[in-house]
Amino acid sequence: MILIKLILAHLIGDFFLQPTSWVKEKENRKLKSPKLYLHVLIHIALLFLILWDFTLWPIILTVGVSHFVIDALKLILQTKKTKRLLFFIDQFLHLSVLLAIYWEQLSKKGFITELFTDHTLILLTCIVFLTLPVSIIMKTIFMKWDISKLTEGNESLKDAGMYIGILERILVFVFVILNHWEAVGFLITAKSVFRFGDLKESKERKLTEYILIGTLISFGIAILIGLMYLMII
Repeated sequence: MILIKLILAHLIGDFFLQPTSWVKEKENRKLKSPKLYLHVLIHIALLFLILWDFTLWPIILTVGVSHFVIDALKLILQTKKTKRLLFFIDQFLHLSVLLAIYWEQLSKKGFITELFTDHTLILLTCIVFLTLPVSIIMKTIFMKWDISKLTEGNESLKDAGMYIGILERILVFVFVILNHWEAVGFLITAKSVFRFGDLKESKERKLTEYILIGTLISFGIAILIGLMYLMII
Protein backbone atom coordinates (compact mmCIF):
# COMPACT_ATOMS: atom_id res chain seq x y z
CA MET A 1 0.00 0.00 0.00
CA ILE A 2 2.88 2.36 0.69
CA LEU A 3 3.93 2.24 -2.97
CA ILE A 4 0.46 3.37 -4.10
CA LYS A 5 0.59 6.26 -1.61
CA LEU A 6 4.05 7.29 -2.81
CA ILE A 7 2.96 7.25 -6.46
CA LEU A 8 -0.26 9.13 -5.63
CA ALA A 9 1.69 11.88 -3.87
CA HIS A 10 4.06 12.12 -6.84
CA LEU A 11 1.24 12.39 -9.38
CA ILE A 12 -0.57 15.08 -7.41
CA GLY A 13 2.61 17.08 -6.77
CA ASP A 14 4.03 16.85 -10.28
CA PHE A 15 0.90 17.12 -12.43
CA PHE A 16 -1.84 18.79 -10.38
CA LEU A 17 -0.03 21.18 -8.04
CA GLN A 18 2.61 22.41 -10.48
CA PRO A 19 1.17 25.15 -12.75
CA THR A 20 2.61 25.69 -16.22
CA SER A 21 3.85 29.10 -15.10
CA TRP A 22 6.01 27.40 -12.46
CA VAL A 23 7.48 25.04 -15.05
CA LYS A 24 8.37 27.93 -17.37
CA GLU A 25 9.92 29.92 -14.52
CA LYS A 26 12.02 26.93 -13.47
CA GLU A 27 13.21 26.43 -17.05
CA ASN A 28 14.20 30.10 -17.31
CA ARG A 29 15.77 30.66 -13.89
CA LYS A 30 16.82 27.04 -13.23
CA LEU A 31 18.29 26.64 -9.71
CA LYS A 32 17.60 30.31 -8.94
CA SER A 33 13.86 29.77 -9.26
CA PRO A 34 11.99 29.80 -5.91
CA LYS A 35 9.33 27.63 -7.56
CA LEU A 36 11.78 24.71 -7.67
CA TYR A 37 12.15 24.70 -3.89
CA LEU A 38 8.43 25.34 -3.35
CA HIS A 39 7.68 22.40 -5.65
CA VAL A 40 9.88 20.09 -3.55
CA LEU A 41 8.32 21.35 -0.30
CA ILE A 42 4.85 20.59 -1.72
CA HIS A 43 5.97 17.03 -2.45
CA ILE A 44 7.25 16.63 1.10
CA ALA A 45 4.02 18.05 2.55
CA LEU A 46 1.94 15.74 0.38
CA LEU A 47 3.93 12.73 1.53
CA PHE A 48 3.36 13.60 5.19
CA LEU A 49 -0.34 14.14 4.49
CA ILE A 50 -0.91 10.96 2.46
CA LEU A 51 1.33 8.62 4.44
CA TRP A 52 0.13 10.12 7.74
CA ASP A 53 2.88 8.39 9.68
CA PHE A 54 5.62 10.61 11.09
CA THR A 55 7.78 7.58 11.82
CA LEU A 56 8.30 7.36 8.06
CA TRP A 57 10.13 10.70 7.97
CA PRO A 58 13.37 9.08 6.63
CA ILE A 59 11.40 7.88 3.57
CA ILE A 60 9.80 11.29 3.08
CA LEU A 61 13.16 13.03 3.41
CA THR A 62 14.75 10.62 0.91
CA VAL A 63 11.99 11.21 -1.62
CA GLY A 64 12.20 14.98 -1.13
CA VAL A 65 15.97 15.17 -1.54
CA SER A 66 16.01 12.82 -4.53
CA HIS A 67 13.20 14.79 -6.15
CA PHE A 68 15.19 18.01 -5.81
CA VAL A 69 18.37 16.43 -7.21
CA ILE A 70 16.56 14.88 -10.20
CA ASP A 71 14.65 18.08 -11.02
CA ALA A 72 17.78 20.20 -10.62
CA LEU A 73 19.80 17.99 -12.98
CA LYS A 74 16.95 18.08 -15.47
CA LEU A 75 16.88 21.89 -15.43
CA ILE A 76 20.65 22.16 -15.80
CA LEU A 77 20.87 19.70 -18.71
CA GLN A 78 17.64 20.62 -20.48
CA THR A 79 17.64 22.26 -23.91
CA LYS A 80 14.88 22.66 -26.49
CA LYS A 81 16.07 19.52 -28.26
CA THR A 82 16.32 17.39 -25.11
CA LYS A 83 13.21 18.68 -23.31
CA ARG A 84 10.95 15.83 -24.43
CA LEU A 85 13.53 13.13 -23.69
CA LEU A 86 14.45 14.56 -20.29
CA PHE A 87 10.79 14.71 -19.28
CA PHE A 88 10.49 10.93 -19.59
CA ILE A 89 13.91 10.34 -17.99
CA ASP A 90 12.86 12.61 -15.11
CA GLN A 91 9.63 10.68 -14.50
CA PHE A 92 11.44 7.36 -14.85
CA LEU A 93 14.01 8.35 -12.21
CA HIS A 94 11.33 9.57 -9.80
CA LEU A 95 9.43 6.32 -10.18
CA SER A 96 12.67 4.32 -9.76
CA VAL A 97 13.31 6.03 -6.42
CA LEU A 98 9.80 5.20 -5.22
CA LEU A 99 10.18 1.58 -6.32
CA ALA A 100 13.58 1.34 -4.61
CA ILE A 101 12.07 2.62 -1.36
CA TYR A 102 9.21 0.15 -1.65
CA TRP A 103 11.67 -2.65 -2.38
CA GLU A 104 13.70 -1.71 0.69
CA GLN A 105 10.56 -1.76 2.84
CA LEU A 106 9.61 -5.18 1.51
CA SER A 107 13.07 -6.57 2.21
CA LYS A 108 12.72 -5.56 5.84
CA LYS A 109 9.46 -7.45 6.11
CA GLY A 110 10.71 -10.45 4.14
CA PHE A 111 8.14 -10.07 1.36
CA ILE A 112 10.55 -10.16 -1.58
CA THR A 113 10.58 -13.94 -1.79
CA GLU A 114 6.77 -13.89 -1.80
CA LEU A 115 6.77 -11.60 -4.82
CA PHE A 116 8.95 -13.87 -6.95
CA THR A 117 6.85 -16.98 -6.99
CA ASP A 118 6.99 -19.44 -9.90
CA HIS A 119 3.72 -18.05 -11.25
CA THR A 120 5.01 -14.47 -11.13
CA LEU A 121 8.21 -15.37 -12.97
CA ILE A 122 6.33 -17.36 -15.62
CA LEU A 123 3.92 -14.45 -16.16
CA LEU A 124 6.78 -11.96 -16.41
CA THR A 125 8.66 -14.20 -18.86
CA CYS A 126 5.59 -14.53 -21.10
CA ILE A 127 5.01 -10.77 -21.19
CA VAL A 128 8.67 -10.01 -21.88
CA PHE A 129 8.72 -12.57 -24.70
CA LEU A 130 5.65 -11.01 -26.32
CA THR A 131 7.33 -7.61 -26.59
CA LEU A 132 10.64 -7.12 -28.40
CA PRO A 133 11.60 -10.80 -28.91
CA VAL A 134 8.44 -11.57 -30.91
CA SER A 135 8.84 -8.30 -32.85
CA ILE A 136 12.34 -9.36 -33.89
CA ILE A 137 11.12 -12.88 -34.74
CA MET A 138 8.36 -11.46 -36.94
CA LYS A 139 10.75 -9.01 -38.58
CA THR A 140 13.03 -11.92 -39.41
CA ILE A 141 10.13 -13.91 -40.86
CA PHE A 142 9.09 -11.03 -43.11
CA MET A 143 12.58 -10.34 -44.40
CA LYS A 144 11.80 -12.59 -47.38
CA TRP A 145 9.24 -10.03 -48.63
CA ASP A 146 10.06 -6.45 -49.60
CA ILE A 147 6.96 -4.24 -49.50
CA SER A 148 8.77 -0.90 -49.59
CA LYS A 149 7.46 -0.28 -53.13
CA LEU A 150 3.90 -1.02 -52.04
CA THR A 151 4.04 1.49 -49.17
CA GLU A 152 6.02 4.14 -51.03
CA GLY A 153 4.57 7.59 -50.38
CA ASN A 154 2.44 6.22 -47.53
CA GLU A 155 5.00 5.70 -44.80
CA SER A 156 3.84 5.32 -41.20
CA LEU A 157 5.31 6.71 -37.99
CA LYS A 158 8.71 5.31 -37.07
CA ASP A 159 8.38 1.97 -35.23
CA ALA A 160 4.60 2.49 -34.93
CA GLY A 161 3.91 -0.99 -36.31
CA MET A 162 6.20 -2.57 -33.73
CA TYR A 163 4.53 -0.78 -30.81
CA ILE A 164 1.05 -1.60 -32.10
CA GLY A 165 2.07 -5.25 -32.42
CA ILE A 166 3.47 -5.34 -28.87
CA LEU A 167 0.33 -3.79 -27.40
CA GLU A 168 -2.04 -6.07 -29.29
CA ARG A 169 -0.10 -9.20 -28.28
CA ILE A 170 -0.11 -8.22 -24.61
CA LEU A 171 -3.84 -7.47 -24.77
CA VAL A 172 -4.56 -10.80 -26.45
CA PHE A 173 -2.42 -12.62 -23.87
CA VAL A 174 -4.29 -10.93 -20.99
CA PHE A 175 -7.68 -11.73 -22.56
CA VAL A 176 -6.70 -15.38 -23.02
CA ILE A 177 -5.45 -15.94 -19.47
CA LEU A 178 -8.59 -14.20 -18.14
CA ASN A 179 -10.71 -16.46 -20.38
CA HIS A 180 -12.28 -13.54 -22.29
CA TRP A 181 -12.10 -14.92 -25.81
CA GLU A 182 -14.86 -12.57 -26.95
CA ALA A 183 -12.47 -9.68 -26.29
CA VAL A 184 -9.88 -11.30 -28.56
CA GLY A 185 -12.50 -11.48 -31.31
CA PHE A 186 -13.43 -7.84 -30.72
CA LEU A 187 -9.77 -6.82 -30.99
CA ILE A 188 -9.35 -8.68 -34.28
CA THR A 189 -12.54 -7.07 -35.62
CA ALA A 190 -11.44 -3.59 -34.52
CA LYS A 191 -8.07 -3.96 -36.21
CA SER A 192 -9.74 -5.27 -39.38
CA VAL A 193 -12.03 -2.23 -39.49
CA PHE A 194 -9.12 0.18 -39.14
CA ARG A 195 -7.12 -1.64 -41.79
CA PHE A 196 -10.01 -2.04 -44.23
CA GLY A 197 -9.76 1.51 -45.55
CA ASP A 198 -6.01 1.24 -46.22
CA LEU A 199 -6.36 -2.09 -47.98
CA LYS A 200 -9.32 -0.89 -50.03
CA GLU A 201 -7.48 2.22 -51.20
CA SER A 202 -4.24 0.42 -51.96
CA LYS A 203 -5.90 -2.28 -54.09
CA GLU A 204 -2.71 -4.29 -53.66
CA ARG A 205 -3.23 -7.98 -53.09
CA LYS A 206 0.36 -8.41 -51.90
CA LEU A 207 -0.04 -5.73 -49.22
CA THR A 208 -3.33 -7.28 -48.10
CA GLU A 209 -1.71 -10.69 -47.79
CA TYR A 210 1.29 -9.19 -45.96
CA ILE A 211 -0.91 -7.48 -43.36
CA LEU A 212 -3.13 -10.54 -42.97
CA ILE A 213 -0.18 -12.87 -42.40
CA GLY A 214 1.37 -10.45 -39.91
CA THR A 215 -1.87 -10.12 -37.95
CA LEU A 216 -2.47 -13.87 -37.83
CA ILE A 217 1.09 -14.62 -36.72
CA SER A 218 1.04 -11.90 -34.06
CA PHE A 219 -2.32 -12.96 -32.64
CA GLY A 220 -1.45 -16.63 -33.00
CA ILE A 221 1.75 -16.30 -30.97
CA ALA A 222 -0.04 -14.35 -28.24
CA ILE A 223 -2.82 -16.95 -28.04
CA LEU A 224 -0.31 -19.80 -27.98
CA ILE A 225 1.72 -18.18 -25.17
CA GLY A 226 -1.49 -17.53 -23.23
CA LEU A 227 -2.57 -21.16 -23.53
CA MET A 228 0.91 -22.36 -22.57
CA TYR A 229 0.84 -20.13 -19.48
CA LEU A 230 -2.52 -21.53 -18.42
CA MET A 231 -1.31 -25.07 -19.00
CA ILE A 232 1.87 -24.57 -16.96
CA ILE A 233 0.19 -22.97 -13.95
